[in-house]
Amino acid sequence: MSDLKAPPGPVTMFDIAQAAGVSESTVSRALSGSPLIAKATRDRILKIAREANYTVNINARSLRQKRSRSIEVVIPLASAGRQHMADPFYLDMLGSLSDALSEHGYDLLLTKRAPWLDSVEKNSIQSGRADGIIFMGQGQDLEALDTFASMYRQIIVWGGHLPDHNYVVVGTDNVVGGQMATEHLMNDVQCKRIAFIGDPAEPEIGLRLAGFRKAFEVQGAPVDEDLIFKAPFDGQDARRAAEQIIARGVTFDGIFCASDVIAMNTVTALRRAGYSVPHDIAVVGYDDISMASNFDPSITTVSQQIERGGKKMVEMMLDIIDGKTVDTTLLESQLIVRESSLRK
Repeated sequence: MSDLKAPPGPVTMFDIAQAAGVSESTVSRALSGSPLIAKATRDRILKIAREANYTVNINARSLRQKRSRSIEVVIPLASAGRQHMADPFYLDMLGSLSDALSEHGYDLLLTKRAPWLDSVEKNSIQSGRADGIIFMGQGQDLEALDTFASMYRQIIVWGGHLPDHNYVVVGTDNVVGGQMATEHLMNDVQCKRIAFIGDPAEPEIGLRLAGFRKAFEVQGAPVDEDLIFKAPFDGQDARRAAEQIIARGVTFDGIFCASDVIAMNTVTALRRAGYSVPHDIAVVGYDDISMASNFDPSITTVSQQIERGGKKMVEMMLDIIDGKTVDTTLLESQLIVRESSLRK
């Protein structure tokens, strides 16, 4: 062994770092198989470790390659730093994921922190805490998500299909769903002025807005840009946004809300302002969360097939872990007509 002189005691990571001329953190990442370390550097560090009989960390690396029987689920941060952990959509989806994972003998690890915000050794895949990561939505940090997914194949993202990404997506066609909701208001309810409420900065909401616009394009009608309003997913903020829209005196007889949470809070704001739903203003939401059918009035919505989606993500994740190839899968969008748009 020419690179490292035998120390008086057990070889440490510091000894290997000294011999390789790198930092201890670089040694740690190389021994963990991190793709952030150049191949030549990683090979040199591994050669020194083997020649020094650095069996402790080499064995630890082997242990990390075994299954943890856990899958991490990441709830993304909102653009303004608000965490949507209590959003009813996430609660419904977490229930579906948890049931599906339990059927396969897996545990669910839940976090609100993106794995790229910490050093590479701390993310759940690299450390061995989880066999894969499911992201609940793409959030707005698409570049970081794409970079992370290029390093690890055990990644599945719930959401809309976007071009040129490195990760597998499970979800529904948000453009089709947005068009479906809007055409229901146009054709079935005969609304003349239809508003859109949601935050297009979120990738999936941007796709739903594209579907809203496509419905007008098919009809050969112009989109009234004054009827497109920004509102966040958060219930209280969505209600305040709806109240501000109503206070402006803008007239409309139909609203496509980008989520059921926005829809329910919009209905509440409309009724407090003296409007009847659906007789004065028809409302359509998106997601088909469990609360939507029990709301008064029950919410017409575009179903994302939450239960089926959770099961599908688990099945595909286990296939990835087994070394199989999986592809982005879009489930069929379904319009569920309920009281909020059903004019008698």
